[in-house]
Amino acid sequence: MSPRKLFTIFEHQSIRLNQEIDGVRLEEHDLKALQRFYGEHGVPYYSLIHNGVRFNEYVGVIQVGETVIEVLPKADNSFAGKSEKAQWRDTLIDMLFAVGVFDVKAPSSSTLKLKPNSILDLYFELFISEVEYLLHNGLVKKYRKNEGNVTALKGSLQFAKHIQHNLTHQERFYVCHTIYDVNHQLHSIIYKTIRLLKQINTNVALHSRIGSLMLCFPEMPDIKADETTFNRLTFDRKSLSYIKAIEISKLILLKYHPDVNKGRNNILALMFDMNKLWEQFVFVSLRKYKEEGVTITAQTSKQFWQPNYGYKSKIIPDIVINKDKDNCVVLDTKWKNINGYNPAPDDLRQMYVYHEYYNAKRVALVYPGNESTSHGGSFLDPQTSKKMNKECSIISISVESIIKLWQKKIYNECDRWMRLPQN
Repeated sequence: MSPRKLFTIFEHQSIRLNQEIDGVRLEEHDLKALQRFYGEHGVPYYSLIHNGVRFNEYVGVIQVGETVIEVLPKADNSFAGKSEKAQWRDTLIDMLFAVGVFDVKAPSSSTLKLKPNSILDLYFELFISEVEYLLHNGLVKKYRKNEGNVTALKGSLQFAKHIQHNLTHQERFYVCHTIYDVNHQLHSIIYKTIRLLKQINTNVALHSRIGSLMLCFPEMPDIKADETTFNRLTFDRKSLSYIKAIEISKLILLKYHPDVNKGRNNILALMFDMNKLWEQFVFVSLRKYKEEGVTITAQTSKQFWQPNYGYKSKIIPDIVINKDKDNCVVLDTKWKNINGYNPAPDDLRQMYVYHEYYNAKRVALVYPGNESTSHGGSFLDPQTSKKMNKECSIISISVESIIKLWQKKIYNECDRWMRLPQN
């Protein structure tokens, strides 16, 4: 196995041809693979620049052949110093666990054996741990129909095919019968993922465990795994323990892009929109500590425009607290540090619409920041330009290295703001 190259950079950062980061360089074949992956229609993860790429608001990991590019979030300078990248990696992983992306239930996965050097390592080890757990508990068997020649009559004899195949072989029977074994689609998907991991894994610490899975897991026929394959899967009481392994298989198999040209720069992209992740993280943090009687919903839509022909348009705020009540509050999350500047005009216009359509008592934009603060602002009357009784506040929440403390701080800051008297 060739030694891998690991780049660790932050969102919105660029990397160029032959640029050295963490002692490794981006080579020409890596850049060309990223350019081919970008294609004519582009990908949301990064944009092309002269002899390089600039990453967007997506975080996660992209593997190009033996090269791994890890993109981390960065909202402020909370972790400035030598360990900054390691701290932000841990924060990102903790956020993903908090929102349920890594919602692993298997006891074998409760304590991971490897401290991940990248998010890719974490994904691979979670999958390995899940499959090890399944093997330890015994693989689930299922009934399947099998059709073909056998030497003993069992099942139902297929007369037309029996005559066609066995006219001169009276010792054989062409039958359709039921088999109860481990050869079914769930195992085919898992086996396909194990084979892919053996091909693309660059972490020496995981290499032997993947090899063990190849030896211990029963060989399965190759299948085509696409979105439809996973959508058609059903789980019963016996196969519920397979859900997490299948979810990780789906992510890896559908995000894998083979290099059909040279076959050495295959791409695996496991990336997350940081705006959506921040929205989910704030939502689960508020839900975690909410008081009894308070309702908190996410992505609650309302129709607000209808054309003469066609579909109605909707508005969908990120978080609504106490919907349809007198003390209704609407929050919209933005993953950017505005550093004391005003929010974007489009964001303020959006909040004005939410204020009107949800009959909200107050609305606010929630950002990460260098320190935890909240301050208000009022919408102006279009006729007199005087302040109306409609406010839009800005809530900035500083980052904590311990995820539970950060979640508690998010709740406390939002709760404190909601209890403040209105202007």
